Amino acid sequence: MTEALAGIANNEGLMQSQFVLEMDRQMRAIDPYGEFDALSSEQLLEPFILTKEKRQQIPLVGDPDETVVARIKAYYNAISAMIESECGLMAVPLVHLSHEGFGRVVITVGKLVVLDRSLRDVHRFGFPTLSKMKDEADKVLSVALELIGEHSKVAGL
Repeated sequence: MTEALAGIANNEGLMQSQFVLEMDRQMRAIDPYGEFDALSSEQLLEPFILTKEKRQQIPLVGDPDETVVARIKAYYNAISAMIESECGLMAVPLVHLSHEGFGRVVITVGKLVVLDRSLRDVHRFGFPTLSKMKDEADKVLSVALELIGEHSKVAGL
């Protein structure tokens, strides 16, 4: 068992959080051939965890492969699903990446943009721990819900 996998498995409360369960659903949804069926949630989420040592092994310049792009989309799809479940309005993520790993992610609710983030070096996409990944998603979620509350007419369009 790798260090990252052991760190994930040791935190049972975190594994039962709504965000982690949604991440599990999103990752399984992008698996058309059932290759992930035999994997546990911990094994499925392990690629999102990039410890300092793992990050140092990845070159500074590189092109993202399709599995990294799929993980990025799954992450932002999970955030969108969380926004939908909280406010009841459809949240739509748009991830646009160049072949060099630069781009942008936008999440809209109605006509309201609730997230607009630039992406760089996506071949190194990951978080130091699962807890940090959840914390980052929670920050995005709270800002998005605050915007929706302030601009409910635009979000409802």
